Amino acid sequence: MRVVITGAGGFVGSALVERLATSGGLSPDKPGITELVAVDSVVSGAPEGVMVLEGDIRDASVQQSIVEKPCDVIFHLAAVPGGAAARDYDLGWSVNVEATAALFAAVAAQDSPARLVFSSSIGVFGVPLPRDRVDDATLPLPTMSYGAQKLMMEYLLADFARRELVDGVAVRLPGIIARPRQPGGHLSAYMSDILHALAAGKTFTCPVSRTAASWFMSRRRCVDNLVHAATVSGEALGGRRGFNLPALHLTMDELIEGVVEHFGPSVRDLVRYEPDAALVAQFGAYPPIETPIADAAGFVHDGAAADLVSRALDLESTNTANTGAVA
Repeated sequence: MRVVITGAGGFVGSALVERLATSGGLSPDKPGITELVAVDSVVSGAPEGVMVLEGDIRDASVQQSIVEKPCDVIFHLAAVPGGAAARDYDLGWSVNVEATAALFAAVAAQDSPARLVFSSSIGVFGVPLPRDRVDDATLPLPTMSYGAQKLMMEYLLADFARRELVDGVAVRLPGIIARPRQPGGHLSAYMSDILHALAAGKTFTCPVSRTAASWFMSRRRCVDNLVHAATVSGEALGGRRGFNLPALHLTMDELIEGVVEHFGPSVRDLVRYEPDAALVAQFGAYPPIETPIADAAGFVHDGAAADLVSRALDLESTNTANTGAVA
């Protein structure tokens, strides 16, 4: 089985490469991985045995290298994230739409349809969101270029799947934590930054209010769900090719209480709030999310705030006796 991961040098992609290189397969009842290809502009520290392909995903030669041999499964994670796509529209369009569409077409030219797992985003939903809930019937109405670009590619993937050119699945990722504290294109970086700061005993100025509610998922759980997306049957999805993943719906207070269970009540005093109205509107006004399609198909969230924090900060190797958190 030949498996390709684009965006393999990124936060989620690198963890997915590590998982598949370590496990050697997608599931116990599937053939083992004979070739794992990691694609990105830079891929650092790839495990032994992983084939590394460095280059710009917009480059036709890179796309052709991806499909020079048939792909059985391809995870397309490469993207220009929301903030960066807003600041540089041309860059976002060229990567998130043009390069993605070209890659889909290259994979579709294979003799046998590959399972193509596309990392879409909850950014397909704009603001304001419905007050009561978001579910599988909620109409995507993006209000950011990034969300619009992801939605376009969801529709293209569904059309390719309808024509039986690819076996496509688009999973809409929520806020994935805890990303490293570094400059980047994610407007929602505060969701990760607050965990790193509190874990280090440092003060943190939160740009949304304590009651601001968002959808969260740890990187480890995200990788679990991506791997599951590579093997879940089309029948289990009820004909849907793009859908929401289960996520924890938490206020910032609830997230901080998850941190308290690991690091003690003193971390509450490290946080002060200076809400940014635009960030609150875009990322802090999320209603509960219901995901019956994903639930029935076996996708899962992190369970509880303390478990989310444990996975997000890789605390399983430290003393978590006070929380009872499990991996």
